Amino acid sequence: MTSRYGNADYGSDVLRGAAARAAPVPTVPATVDLVVEDVGGFCGAVVHCDRVGVTLEDRHGVRRVFPLRAAGFLLEGRPVTLTVPSRTPPSSGTRSASGSVRVEGLRARTARASRIWVEGVHDAELLERVWGHDLRVEGIVVEPLQGVDDLAEALADFGPRPHRRVGVLVDHLVPGSKESRLVAAIDSPHVLVTGHPYVDVWEAVRPSALGIDAWPSIPRGTEWKKGVCAALGWGEPTAGWQRVLAGVRGYRDLETPLIGAVERLIDFVTVPGSD
Repeated sequence: MTSRYGNADYGSDVLRGAAARAAPVPTVPATVDLVVEDVGGFCGAVVHCDRVGVTLEDRHGVRRVFPLRAAGFLLEGRPVTLTVPSRTPPSSGTRSASGSVRVEGLRARTARASRIWVEGVHDAELLERVWGHDLRVEGIVVEPLQGVDDLAEALADFGPRPHRRVGVLVDHLVPGSKESRLVAAIDSPHVLVTGHPYVDVWEAVRPSALGIDAWPSIPRGTEWKKGVCAALGWGEPTAGWQRVLAGVRGYRDLETPLIGAVERLIDFVTVPGSD
C-alpha cells in the first residue's frame, strides 16, 4: 500500500547535501493533500494555506501551522518554498479517499491469500468507501464475520500462516469489554487484531460529517443503532446507515482511532512474503 506519509531517507552524502543547498529552491503551491515535511521534522498533508501560514495534518490527526518561509519544507526529500495556491482548484483524482497516492489505470491485483476480517457488513462497506482503492491495488479481500464471538474457531478453520495472514478489526476494543476478552486468547504471529473504542463503527464517523453536533447517548439495554436512529429521527437502522455512509467522503470524515487501526491491518497483510 502506498502510504500518505513516508519517512524519506535523505542519506548521509555531505557533498550531495551541499549541492542541493546551492541549487535554486523551487516554489510549490501548497494545495490540499500535498504531503511535505517541515524542516523541523513534522510530516503531514496540507489541509489549509493562506498568507498567515500553512496547516499540516499528520497521520494521527495532529495539526500544526507553519509560516511560509523560503526553503522551509521538504517535498520528496528536496527543499521547497511553499506558496499560497491560486483560486483555481487543483486537479482531482491524485489522492484516493484514504489519502494514499491514487494509482491510475492499474487493474485490480489478483486477491492475496491473506484477509482482513471485520465484524459486520457496515464495517466492510465503510472500509470499501475509504480504502477501496488501496485494497484493490494490494489485492486484499475484506470479509464480514457477523461478530467476533466465534473468532477463535474461524481462525482455526482458516489456518493462518506466513503467506495467509489475517487482520481483524474489532469494535469496542477497550479494557474489560467482551471483545477484549475474546481477542486476548488469540496468540499467533500471523494474526493481528486491532480495534477502536466505539460501540459501533457508525460512531467512528465524525458527527460533523453528518451534520450533527454529537452522537446521542443511548441508555443501557437499548439497541444502540435503533436508539441513535430514534434520537436523530433517522427512521430504521437501514435508512440511518445510508445517511452515515453517504456522509463519508474520505478519511477526514473518520475518527483517528479507526484510521490508525485499519492502516495497521493493511500494512500487516501486505508485508513482503505475505502473498
